[in-house]
Amino acid sequence: MSAIGGLQTVEHSGMLKLYSALFYAGCSFLITVVNKTVLTSFRFPSYLFLGIGQMIVTLVVLYAAKMRKKVQFQDFDRSILFKIFPLPLLYVGNHITGLASTKKLSLPMFTVLRKFTILMTMTLEVYLLKKSFPRRLVFSVVAIVFGAMVAASSDLAFELEGYTFILLNDAFTAASGVYTKKKLGTEGLGKHGVLFYNALFIIIPTLLASAFTGDLHKAVTFKDWGDDTFVFCFLLSCSMGFVLMYSIVLCSYYNSALTTTVVGAIKNVAVAYIGIFVGGDYLFSWTNFLGLSICMSGGLVYSYFTFNQKTPVNYEGAQELKIHITEDSTQKEAII
Repeated sequence: MSAIGGLQTVEHSGMLKLYSALFYAGCSFLITVVNKTVLTSFRFPSYLFLGIGQMIVTLVVLYAAKMRKKVQFQDFDRSILFKIFPLPLLYVGNHITGLASTKKLSLPMFTVLRKFTILMTMTLEVYLLKKSFPRRLVFSVVAIVFGAMVAASSDLAFELEGYTFILLNDAFTAASGVYTKKKLGTEGLGKHGVLFYNALFIIIPTLLASAFTGDLHKAVTFKDWGDDTFVFCFLLSCSMGFVLMYSIVLCSYYNSALTTTVVGAIKNVAVAYIGIFVGGDYLFSWTNFLGLSICMSGGLVYSYFTFNQKTPVNYEGAQELKIHITEDSTQKEAII
């Protein structure tokens, strides 16, 4: 199955790759703004509860679609846990740290520090998939990271907890991207199975953690549940959480984990500069703004080389196919 999936990756049309990338970028942009509104503007106290809501929507939508024969994936049995592991752990880590960092950081700083995901993804692909990258791509990543460090060094709203969450989120995102790509070729799962069983395996532990920490009580007793605007934004965030996860899987299916990460960086160009004027929690400084500009410029250069050099992309796709065949013949399940 992985071999077949690898062939499909190479043969996917450019339009499918582009559309899936644009779909992911749009969803990622929208949910960042919506989550920021819920967690910061309305001061909703529980990012865990918001994550639980997004998981519930994922389960309901996919189960209903499966019952109506709109999508297909394997029914639950003992083999599912071994097929999906360790994606649920990475998913919940990515989900929680992402929501927590959204609450703690301003939009521009959130998007700048997310740039470290590119470096982490490249490192994982070099280490786990034995890939190599042209120097110009490596240099552009260095520029992205340098810009992020310049911007972060002068962040007047420095928040240690927020920085910790966002760097953890970068690591979880990178690992999730690489392993999602590998799991998409697993027999019986596919795009929809990966999404459904990820949410199924983590929703109860997340709910228990929320209740144990008192987070659930804070969410239930939140004062604005009677506010129609808040309820609309909360439900929109829950729905967008499912759409975002689907767009990530779709982009990874038609492209690579690294391409998905690069698309996120492109999206961040718009979010970071809009966040300077929207959100009310960005404290301007020229050093910070210069760092943002360097970081975004590096992201654009990286994106240009990635999407315009056809030969390296095809080479990587062929190399990825070779790696998948080798791994399937020796070790069926990968462990983080």
